[in-house]
Amino acid sequence: MSKIVVGVIRGGPSNEYEVSLNTGASVLKHLPEKYVGHDILISKDGTWHSGGVPRNPERVLKRVDVIFNALHGAYGEDGKVQRFLDNFSVPYTGSGVFGSALGMNKVLSKRAFENRGLKMPRHIVVKKDTVSKEILLDIFKNFPHPCVVKPASAGSSVGVRIVRSFPELEDAVAEALTHSPSALVEEFIRGREASCGVVENFRGEKLYPLFPIEIIQPETSEFFDYNAKYSGESQEICPAHFERDVKNEIQYAAKEAHNALHLRHYSRSDFIISPRGVYLLETNTLPGLTPESLLPKALAEGGTEFPHFLDHLVTLALTRK
Repeated sequence: MSKIVVGVIRGGPSNEYEVSLNTGASVLKHLPEKYVGHDILISKDGTWHSGGVPRNPERVLKRVDVIFNALHGAYGEDGKVQRFLDNFSVPYTGSGVFGSALGMNKVLSKRAFENRGLKMPRHIVVKKDTVSKEILLDIFKNFPHPCVVKPASAGSSVGVRIVRSFPELEDAVAEALTHSPSALVEEFIRGREASCGVVENFRGEKLYPLFPIEIIQPETSEFFDYNAKYSGESQEICPAHFERDVKNEIQYAAKEAHNALHLRHYSRSDFIISPRGVYLLETNTLPGLTPESLLPKALAEGGTEFPHFLDHLVTLALTRK
C-alpha cells in the first residue's frame, strides 16, 4: 500500500515568513510514518519551490494527495492560497476561503464576535486613506489611555504597540498602516493573558476545547508581542491556574469564536482575564506549530502526541470535513 503524500506549504510573502518556516519544519519532522512529507517552499516573492528548485505550482500540486497549510499571515491565512487550492480541487488542512478571509480581518472578526455576544475591548477603526492628525487628536482626547494600536490584518502581534502619548499614537498608527490598509485603536485591558485552542471532531466532540494556557510575558515585554512569542522567554502555564468558572468561560468563548468565523479543523483564541470579565482579543485561524508555539503545548498537556494531532488534521482534510 503506497503512502499518502502530504505537501507541506511553508514560507510565503508575509512578514511571518520565518515563523512559517519553523511551523512547516515541525510538521515535516513529526508526520506519522504512513505519510510521505513533501516540502513545498514559497519564497518571499511568491515563487513556489519543490526539491529546492523553482516549480510551477500546478505541477507541484499534481505530486501530492493533500496539502498541510503551514503558512502564516498574508496569502496563507487570508483566503488567497485556499482559493488557489480550491481551484485545483486539492484538499488542505485548516480553514477555507471565507473563514480565513474573515479571521484575518480584525474589524470584520469583531463584528462576527459581537453577533455572538462575546466580550471584547472597545475599539476604533482608522483607515489609511482617511487618517489625519485631526482624527488622531480626536481619538486621543476621547479614548482611554493607555491604548493598543494594531494592524487590522496581521498576525503574530506584528505592528502592535501600547501607546500613552499623542506622538506615540501617531507613530503607532503610521507603523500599523504599513502592515494593513486600516488599523485598530483598542482599549487596553489590564489583566492576565491567556490562550485557548480548539480542535474539530476530536475526542468524541464536534469541537473540543484544549486546556487554556496562561502567558506571563518577560519583564522586557508589556504584552505577548512577537519577541515574547518566539524568543522562548515567556512563561506559559498549562493548564492555567484559573478558577473553574473562568476556565469554562475561556473554553466557551474559544469555541464560540471558532464558530463565529466559520473556521475549520482548528484555531486558537487569545484573551485577557480582567476583574471585569474574560475579554476576547482575537482568533488565530492557523496557529503556529513550532516548538515554542502554544497549541502543541496544550495538546501535550492533554495527553495528545503531536504526530497524532497532525494525523487528525490530515484525515480531516482528506475526508473534507
